[in-house]
Amino acid sequence: MEAPYLAGLSLDQLRRYRAGLTAEEDRVSYWRRLVHARLDILQEGARSEEVLTVEQLAKVLGDTGAGRVRRVLMSVRPEEPLPDLPVLSTMWVQEVDPHDEEQVEAAMGLLRDAERQLTDYRRALHARIDEATGELIVRYRADPASALTALGA
Repeated sequence: MEAPYLAGLSLDQLRRYRAGLTAEEDRVSYWRRLVHARLDILQEGARSEEVLTVEQLAKVLGDTGAGRVRRVLMSVRPEEPLPDLPVLSTMWVQEVDPHDEEQVEAAMGLLRDAERQLTDYRRALHARIDEATGELIVRYRADPASALTALGA
């Protein structure tokens, strides 16, 4: 996997570049989980006759639907500002009557669009992370001792 644009970076710059991409991927994954949670809440709210209970919310937000439990992302802290994504900024303030099919469907359409955008962006980040990782491996193979500098040795 050749990435000529990485050739001009020093080893430290390459490591920082990869770390920055990984941090961005963490944020994008967090946004995707928020979008999925909002979709899940809208879907469950539309099925329920009453306001969702805390127990129902815990089940909706904790179950992946595939028998696995969602885990909290520990490396993203709430106090860190998230970059603006226009389609997402309206999702958290929008009032939706869970029993109004048109409102629910419109909100879910916007959320699905946001999820697609985030997925595409995340896929591109993964490709760049893979390129940077490949470049690091090439450099470490050429100079195995350089790998030790990452450990502070």
